[in-house]
Amino acid sequence: MARIAYDGRDAAAFEASRHLSDHGLAAWRAAVDRHLSPGPCTRLLDLGAGTGMWAGAFTTWYPGMEVIAVDPSAAMRARCSHPNVLAGDAADIPLADAHVDAVWVSTVIHHVPDLAAAAREVRRVLRPGGRVLIRSAFAGRHEAISLFRYFPEAVRVLDTFPSVADVEAAFATVGMATVSFEPVPQVTSPSLRELAAGLRREAHTPLQLITDDDYAAGLARLHRAVEVAEAPVIDALDLLVLR
Repeated sequence: MARIAYDGRDAAAFEASRHLSDHGLAAWRAAVDRHLSPGPCTRLLDLGAGTGMWAGAFTTWYPGMEVIAVDPSAAMRARCSHPNVLAGDAADIPLADAHVDAVWVSTVIHHVPDLAAAAREVRRVLRPGGRVLIRSAFAGRHEAISLFRYFPEAVRVLDTFPSVADVEAAFATVGMATVSFEPVPQVTSPSLRELAAGLRREAHTPLQLITDDDYAAGLARLHRAVEVAEAPVIDALDLLVLR
C-alpha cells in the first residue's frame, strides 16, 4: 500500500505544483538520452505516471515511441494528461510478458511496499536487455533538494525511503544490475518566491508525513528566505539505471 492514498485533493495539488517547465525538464532529457536510444517501435512504461507529465515528455521527446502510463490512483488517472493510462501498480502491471523496452519510475519507489515483488514484475514486462530508469530522492541523499533546507524535519521521513542499495539489492534478485547512477540537477522553479507561492503540502510525501507544527515552522523559514533569495531553485534528484 502506498504511503499516500492520493485522493482528488492530492492529485490536484500534484498537477498544480509538481510539473516541471520545459527548462526544468531539459536536464532530464539529456540524462535519458545517455541511456535510451529509442526507435519508432520502442515501447516505454511510465510506472506510477501520476498526472502524466513524464508520459507527455517522453511522447514529445521521442516521436513514434509508444508510452504506456500506469498508476494505481483513480484520482491521478482522472487527471492524467496522457491518453494511454491504465490502472495498476508495481506489483501488478497490466501488461504482457516482455512487452516494453524500458521502464520509467519517477518519485514512486518510496511508495512500493515490496521492492523484490516489484522488481520481479518489472523484469517480467521488460524485453531482454531492457532498462529501468528510476528517478528518486533516496534515503540519505537530501542535501541537494531545497525543500529539506527549509523543512529539515522531513529528512526523517526521507530516511525511511528505500536507499540506493535497497533498490539495487531488490533488482539483483532478478538478475539486473546498476549501469549508471547520477544526480541530475533540474530547475525546479524560476525563483524561491515562485516556489513558495506555489507550494502545496499535499503534493510532497515528506511534507504530508511531518507534524502540522513542523510544517508551519518550515513554511516560516521558507518565507523568510524568500526575502533574500532571487536565483532559480536548482534541485538534484538521482537517476538510477538498471539492466
